[in-house]
Amino acid sequence: MSLKEKVDSLLKKATDAGDVPGVVAMATNRDGTLYEGAFGKRVLGQEAAMTTDTVVWIASMTKALTGTAAMQLVEMGKLDLESPASRWLPDLGTVQVLDGFDAAGNPLMRKPRVPITLRHLLTHTAGFSYEIWSADILRYQQTYNLPGITTCLNEALRTPLLFDPGERWEYGTNIDFVGKAIESVTGKKLSTVLQENLLEPLGMRDTAFKITPSMRQRLAKIHQRNEDGSLTPLMELEIPQEPEFEIGGAGLYGTAGDYLKFVRMILNGGKANGRQVLNPETVKTMSANHIGNLLVGPLKTVIPSLSNDVDFFPGMPVKWGLSFMINTENAPTGRSAGSLSWAGLANTYFWIDPIKGIGGVCLSQVLPFADNKSLPLFGEFETAVYQSVPQ
Repeated sequence: MSLKEKVDSLLKKATDAGDVPGVVAMATNRDGTLYEGAFGKRVLGQEAAMTTDTVVWIASMTKALTGTAAMQLVEMGKLDLESPASRWLPDLGTVQVLDGFDAAGNPLMRKPRVPITLRHLLTHTAGFSYEIWSADILRYQQTYNLPGITTCLNEALRTPLLFDPGERWEYGTNIDFVGKAIESVTGKKLSTVLQENLLEPLGMRDTAFKITPSMRQRLAKIHQRNEDGSLTPLMELEIPQEPEFEIGGAGLYGTAGDYLKFVRMILNGGKANGRQVLNPETVKTMSANHIGNLLVGPLKTVIPSLSNDVDFFPGMPVKWGLSFMINTENAPTGRSAGSLSWAGLANTYFWIDPIKGIGGVCLSQVLPFADNKSLPLFGEFETAVYQSVPQ
């Protein structure tokens, strides 16, 4: 059976069974696209079919793009990995560490022992977290009536650190500050910098914070997985289109085809369309472990409607590069040790295998994260790609 036949069958079976409302999947090697397919509906109960150019909220898949834009500025000497990030963002110099709560429920705060650096932010070791996976951050937000990050309000970034920078890995709002640092040193909006330095050079014309009329015509809606396993479209759920700030950690909408161009650029050592978008050495640097002996731990949910518990590689030591997760051992799917990957909250996933020269993207629009149907489907898709491509 060919790769197309195998994956078409897999995706069609999943959408026919109602496991996911719709799905787009694509795979590439260094030379070009190996597979692309789309099945199901953009919105359950409506006629529009999922197509390969369907636009979705890629959520935290935004992080790798913002991280790449930051590393381009490191190449230019406008940012660096080791300086206190308060050099570009003075507010980061006033952030405190939350050491729990007193008997009256008041937060116990102290000054961090070391300053936050760009490396801390890119590796999620600064101390910031998300309320989805931190009961203390959720409690702090509720104490001070702070909005969540997807409101795109500056007030949402006024959460404390959970520990001293560099002490451990904790997934959080770090890349949103990277986006703000990019704006600080360029004097431009994050969207403009991404457009000029990354999206346009790669030909990613359907990726943006602000949904264009053309993109909106092809937009899939996010669906909520109910307790009985059924799916309900969340018609009003959308990242603010006139935001107070553009969230570099989660704000982008885009297509599978666009993101595949980014994947291919990384596979090709930073080269795309005849130009060097990133230096090969920068790609190597981004792809290396930057958390030393620290480990990427599982994400334990605090808000089950938004995320299940997540452990992508049970029993495996997992590391973090400069905006990528790195598996340290070969994965059951066929993914090589040292590969790069991450995901988005509404069950969007990508991987980049620089050893075998293969990468892919699998996009659905379902909550909670690590959905018990969407995540296994991504794994099956990836496995089918490795089984069908000559190694």
